[in-house]
Amino acid sequence: MDQPPAAQPNPSDEVVAVYDRDGNPIGQAPRAVVYREGLWHASAGVLVRSTDGQRVYVHRRTACKTVFGGHHDCIAGGVVDPGESPYETAVREVGEELGIFGTEDAPLELREIARTSWDGEWGGRPLRCHLFAFELSYDGPIHHQPSEISDGWWWTPEELDAHLRDPSWPFVPDTRVLLADYCWSSLSKE
Repeated sequence: MDQPPAAQPNPSDEVVAVYDRDGNPIGQAPRAVVYREGLWHASAGVLVRSTDGQRVYVHRRTACKTVFGGHHDCIAGGVVDPGESPYETAVREVGEELGIFGTEDAPLELREIARTSWDGEWGGRPLRCHLFAFELSYDGPIHHQPSEISDGWWWTPEELDAHLRDPSWPFVPDTRVLLADYCWSSLSKE
């Protein structure tokens, strides 16, 4: 007799690391509780740029995402799991969301570019998160995780910066805060 397919885990049931206001891990809780109660947590992700520095990868989140559904982003990332460092989260998330993986012989080389704390709001509730951004130079194939990303494309740093300056453009607000002081011209190397 055939077995029914295993149920997909509900993202709101996922257990995530809980942090204090100062950025120290203090425990864990289901994602739904973290969002409902506005608990401090952490997220980490990766800004992917071409190896010549002339392009930045931008994507649109699927409309069904619990937080910032349908918004654009230039960071492939997610929440930090219990016992995981922000760097480990960034490596995991760029693999899950964009299909970019390192190997044992050639691990991904991420460089931290920004970190901040965001005491914001989403859906009329507080959303408090310590944010970590890393950068990866990459020219290989990109494969979206269909449940997370609906579309993606390459832009010049100038194109992205122009969109980020437009407050009406639907962009993930915590990434906007995280990269507010980032020097986009540093992406145009050589």
